[in-house]
Amino acid sequence: MKVKMLSRNPDKYVRETKLDLQRVPRNYDPTLHPFEVPREYMRALNATKLERVFAKPFLASLDGHRDGVNCLAKHPKSLATVLSGACDGEVRIWNLTKRKCIRTIQAHEGFVRGICTRFCGTSFFTVGDDKTVKQWKMDGPGYGEEEEPLHTILGKTVYTGIDHHWKEAVFVTCGQQVDIWDEQRTSPICSMTWGFDSISSVKFNPIETFLLGSCASDRNIVLYDMRQATPLKKVILNMRTNTICWNPMEAFIFTAANEDYNLYTFDMRALDTPVMVHMDHVSAVLDVDYSPTGKEFVSASFDKSIRIFPVDKSRSREVYHTKRMQHVICVKWTSDNKYIMCGSDEMNIRLWKANASEKLGVLTSREKAANDYNQKLKEKFQYHPHIKRIARHRHLPKSIYSQIQEQRIMKEARRRKEVNRLKHSKPGSVSIVPEKKKHIVAVVK
Repeated sequence: MKVKMLSRNPDKYVRETKLDLQRVPRNYDPTLHPFEVPREYMRALNATKLERVFAKPFLASLDGHRDGVNCLAKHPKSLATVLSGACDGEVRIWNLTKRKCIRTIQAHEGFVRGICTRFCGTSFFTVGDDKTVKQWKMDGPGYGEEEEPLHTILGKTVYTGIDHHWKEAVFVTCGQQVDIWDEQRTSPICSMTWGFDSISSVKFNPIETFLLGSCASDRNIVLYDMRQATPLKKVILNMRTNTICWNPMEAFIFTAANEDYNLYTFDMRALDTPVMVHMDHVSAVLDVDYSPTGKEFVSASFDKSIRIFPVDKSRSREVYHTKRMQHVICVKWTSDNKYIMCGSDEMNIRLWKANASEKLGVLTSREKAANDYNQKLKEKFQYHPHIKRIARHRHLPKSIYSQIQEQRIMKEARRRKEVNRLKHSKPGSVSIVPEKKKHIVAVVK
């Protein structure tokens, strides 16, 4: 006798929570869902509103410095370790997970002008106003030992910046000239200069590691080749550039933080026109740092705020500020792409989320799926006026808001003047200069 048995797989009709929630079968035939677009629009609108409701980017402040924080550095191997240098010559090493200072060093007399870590993370270098370059162990001294540097190099002039090579035991300093040093020697293996003004910042390229760029107070950005020991190119802008940062994913792209409130993204192969001009700050931009993905960067400004820009957009997607935050001097994006650190005048280091509304901690699979679905809906409807207005809106301090309004009036007046000059001049006598080329004075090769 043949017996037929009915068998049902519970995974086909019960959801993964196993709480007797019935799984709803769906037929995706579009004729059966005539109101799919209006439904998706409402979901996108609610997701955009909830994103702004849950946008709480500030995480913590690291207190302890007794003077303004002048420079920050990341540990190349440890996500939790951060180094900071202050205007009183003090260097502190912080543990981000405990949010505590684990070590304090009185490194220099006067300002700590620059700090960088060795590519393997065993030591770090500092430069200061006392004309010295010092190398320190990353681990603290043993019991009973004094806190002393591994090496000290006495220079003839003040060093204003330092950066370490990404793969070799070589570092570079800047001041009156760019000096390249071997860690084992007390004199530079190579010195390069192009012009006579002091150089404020120098950075190694993380991909093409033999390339480096510097910016000086005579408004120029100079690119160097370490193999040839000569400068390659120089671009002169209308105003002084404070620092540059290389894109970690695209070897030829770098971004410059300028005194004219803008940031300029250049392709080093074509310096006569910037790839993008980023305009949202209302005061001088003092520092810039890229995310590890190379798709965004964060900028620190004299207007007491930091902004996050997509590389291919001229406007910022996010602005962070607090009531107590003063002029922001330095900023870093952590290596896991989740957090941003900034150091400011009022002796604080602040920790922020890179995505303001992101939930921290472990997410369930359903939460991840819901987040991905909402993200796709927001991308689909991002240009709808109502959703676009909600997504773009930010509360700003009164000082920044009033300066934005003032600059808008000035920009409109300049545009009106250009239109009138063009209208009342002989055809061809007035040339129209595009926005990207307005700020470039010259390119020298």
